[in-house]
Amino acid sequence: MMIALVRSELYRMATVRSNWLSIAILGGLGLLFGVFDADAWQLLAGVGTFGLAVMRVAQHHQHRTAVLLHLAQPNRTLTLVGHLVASVVVALVFMTLSGATVLLDGDIRQFRETAAVVPLMAVFAAANAAIFRRPTWLFLGYGGWFIFVEGLAGRLDAPLPFSAYLSAGGGDRFSLLVFAGWTTLSVVGALVAVHRDLVGD
Repeated sequence: MMIALVRSELYRMATVRSNWLSIAILGGLGLLFGVFDADAWQLLAGVGTFGLAVMRVAQHHQHRTAVLLHLAQPNRTLTLVGHLVASVVVALVFMTLSGATVLLDGDIRQFRETAAVVPLMAVFAAANAAIFRRPTWLFLGYGGWFIFVEGLAGRLDAPLPFSAYLSAGGGDRFSLLVFAGWTTLSVVGALVAVHRDLVGD
């Protein structure tokens, strides 16, 4: 059943035009960024992964397909796990394609470190989308959070989600553990939130 859920999510990702267009555009930008600066590519890989995972999970609530999804699979925890696994698969494909120029440039270490943290970003984003269900709220909220809290107040050095992602992508093992902690916290919240009523959506 889990394989069928993941396959269904991946099929939807591949067949909805806005989804694969987003991957193509972000992938093209990633290839361009990778030519000039591997750090810029790493940032785009994280932001792109976050956006793709949020949109993919939240679309079920935007388009009112969540009810049909849960009717087909009443075990909502299993459905959530399917979302998380599909998000990781999409993130790894996106990261690999967009990072081709980084690899061709010989920056294997940057690619490897980013590959270690991008799956966590996919799970973090998908779990947050399962909690909040509205992509606009997430994008605006986390955009403000990143600029004002992590950027201006924390100087991108505090043990906060996006700062930890950036540091982990640079090879900092402690930051990888910090980001794994934020991801785990998000998954716990999603496990609770996934059982909420869908009527309000």
